[in-house]
Amino acid sequence: MSRSREPDGPAEEPAGGVAADLGYEQARDELVEVVRRLESGGVTLEESLALWERGEALAERCEQWLAGARRRVEAGTGGRTASSPDGIAPAGEEQAPGDPD
Repeated sequence: MSRSREPDGPAEEPAGGVAADLGYEQARDELVEVVRRLESGGVTLEESLALWERGEALAERCEQWLAGARRRVEAGTGGRTASSPDGIAPAGEEQAPGDPD
């Protein structure tokens, strides 16, 4: 049975794992909580390692979602971005020597 992908889904289907079914916001919010718990201390070494591993999985999931969104934006804009619609550096940024003005 094929799993349907959400409209703004990740760039690639994860190989599995505990974060595989999370949306971007869910993964990001849980990652923030993991970081908060690690930074606050008061957890055992085993708990810290488990939190670290969970954080790694959540960060990877967020990256997958962002990569998918980036590809969709690039496909919709033909590779142009808001900061460089015609390949010209945005105001206040220097152009490389030899680039047209």
